[in-house]
Amino acid sequence: MSRLLFLVAIAALVYLLLKSYRRPPRKHHTPEVTEDMVRCAQCGVHLPKGESLLAGGKYYCSEAHRRAHGTAD
Repeated sequence: MSRLLFLVAIAALVYLLLKSYRRPPRKHHTPEVTEDMVRCAQCGVHLPKGESLLAGGKYYCSEAHRRAHGTAD
């Protein structure tokens, strides 16, 4: 009986080893496209450059903050 359990354990080990070798290697998820982050001149929040408003050489997170900071277009 113990010999049978030993053979089953060996077979399971061989199966798991073969299964792990067939599995493709895991790739780290890296973003395809990255975007620079900028800081709002009014409140200091960081946001993607594409979502910010540029006025007077400074970036803002919203039109309200651009007006509150007193920068004209």
